[in-house]
Amino acid sequence: MATTTLERPAATTPAKPAPTDQQVQAYLSTGLRNRWYPILPSRFVETGGKPLGITRLGEKLVLWRDATGTIRVQADRCPHRAVPLSRGINEGDRLRCNYHGVEVGPDGKVLAVPGQPGCPLEGKKAVKTYPSFELANAIFVWFGDALHEEAPPFTPPEQLSSPEYSNFLCYADWGTPWRYAFDNLMDPMHGTYLHAVSHTMYQGDTKAQFATRDTPKGFFFEKTGQRDVNFDWSELVDDNALYVRLEIPYPPAGGPGGNFAIIGFGTPIDTDKMCVFFWRVRKVSGWQRDVWRFLYKTNIEERHWHVLEQDREILDGLKPGLEKHEMLYQHDAGIIRMRRYLAQQARMQLTELQQAGKL
Repeated sequence: MATTTLERPAATTPAKPAPTDQQVQAYLSTGLRNRWYPILPSRFVETGGKPLGITRLGEKLVLWRDATGTIRVQADRCPHRAVPLSRGINEGDRLRCNYHGVEVGPDGKVLAVPGQPGCPLEGKKAVKTYPSFELANAIFVWFGDALHEEAPPFTPPEQLSSPEYSNFLCYADWGTPWRYAFDNLMDPMHGTYLHAVSHTMYQGDTKAQFATRDTPKGFFFEKTGQRDVNFDWSELVDDNALYVRLEIPYPPAGGPGGNFAIIGFGTPIDTDKMCVFFWRVRKVSGWQRDVWRFLYKTNIEERHWHVLEQDREILDGLKPGLEKHEMLYQHDAGIIRMRRYLAQQARMQLTELQQAGKL
């Protein structure tokens, strides 16, 4: 009589658990990856000047310009002994580490090891190099995860790229987690109270109802029944870069150009600090452009810095985790939606990294 044997089932790899809420929030604490971020005003890095070391999204970076003026952004770490390359020397076409003279090219390749010519380190691409470009007087960098190191194109808002607009960049470091600055931008109602003494935000009802409106790359959060009176709406945009667009109405004394627009980016430094990039914009050309720029520098800029300082003082020193103490209401619907969206994006990235074995 023939005997049969039970076949063992094929071995299967157990499914990895989905990212927890705690893991998602920890991942977001230093920024959402796979996005372009402004990291510094262009004027901070001079052609042929000393390399500059900064931290963005929790990563140590070295910035330098080669002899042609092209910006270079790399990991701030010599591949030999891991000391900061920002303490080295800009040789025009490469960085030379001050510790042992190791030379690194703009693509991250080790070009020379003077102490041991011909050693295996030479010719090796050993320093991470970040995709970067410059726009509207700022340096932008792609922060991709392990699966998205190649940068997609960035289509900037027309307010920063079209000659029909004139803009001024306002840059500042803030002692607050980056997401609280985005919360602030997606909260139009705070303008009615915090900025009530501002020459552009003293009008309008102190009560309001809000609604959301979808766009192809984000959503509007706007007051119903009030427009072009105060800080009446915000638009969250996520188009390979995360930023907020808003407008403030201007009195005739503010000069030509209609409403005053702000394009706001917030770039994490680490878990507790960030830097803001606010482009103040008006749609002007010809002689009106010259009038607007003159009025801004002589009469308006100081007032805008005062408004910005009010925001900074409110947010300064906040630490992650305040959400558990909040009691939100209808005015906060834009913040709630944005937070959910960011958590969703972070969860998707973490899941993809887990499945690819990159965590």
